Amino acid sequence: MNGKRKGTGIALLLMLVCAFAAQGQRTTGMRFNEVLTVNEHNFVDDYGMRNGWIELFNTSWGTVNIGGCFLTNDRNNPRKYMIPKGDVLTKIPPRQHVLFWADGMAARGTFHVNFKLDPSGENYLAFYDSDGKTLIDDLTVPAGQRADVSYGLTVDGFGRWESLAKVTPSSNNKILDTNEKIENFRQNDAWGVGMTVTAMAVVFIGLMLLFFSFKYIGLTAIRASRRRSMKARASESSEAKHREPESGEVFAAIAAALYEVTEEDVHDLENTVLTIRRVARHYSPWSSKIYGLREPLGKSAYQTK
Repeated sequence: MNGKRKGTGIALLLMLVCAFAAQGQRTTGMRFNEVLTVNEHNFVDDYGMRNGWIELFNTSWGTVNIGGCFLTNDRNNPRKYMIPKGDVLTKIPPRQHVLFWADGMAARGTFHVNFKLDPSGENYLAFYDSDGKTLIDDLTVPAGQRADVSYGLTVDGFGRWESLAKVTPSSNNKILDTNEKIENFRQNDAWGVGMTVTAMAVVFIGLMLLFFSFKYIGLTAIRASRRRSMKARASESSEAKHREPESGEVFAAIAAALYEVTEEDVHDLENTVLTIRRVARHYSPWSSKIYGLREPLGKSAYQTK
């Protein structure tokens, strides 16, 4: 039963993970992010032309393929421009942007739609799913937009819509030109005294912590070694107490052995040193060759011959 329950729990967990992953890859995470209606001196497209543009932002944490989805500026025609399928650039990474040029020339590429934006009136924009019926996001850009000033969200994918003097196509709507921390130091600590004192305090506190740490570790090691030595001494003393003393018979046997050795006179010049002399034979009479050799003949023997 426990094994079945564990298997069921793992299966449910996998199903939830797959569901979240599928949700992260759906086109419902796409949002209108920034629109430029009047482009006089702003960015140019890949053909060197200046036209209005529409920026979408992937708010999800998974890659979204918008191929087959629809962009339109007509409420009655949700399928006005179908984003071509098969283009690798239509796979939008998580938390990234995609830019469409509203130049009315769809033949120029995937990111050129077949309609233009009205520079004098309001512009309705909508983004539909690949079925052409499910509305994912829509937007109405108010009339009277200034040239080279975009209409976008204060925070990518969220926040409120307002005019953005700093136009940021294919980038974050909120870009910081300065470092907030550096500006804060310039205002509150122009001479750097506070930073210097803080840095020195951090260094000295770190050194003090290291000193106390090593000191505590050393004292702990010394105490541990003392405890071990005391335990060893206690064990040795307990063994000595329980050890039986040698009997008188053992000492009598040792004294007799020393007396016998002294009487037999097999000791060295030093009377207090006992030695054992090992009998060494340099040859064996049974295997010696000197008994099998003949005596050499004298001069008379050679002369008679």
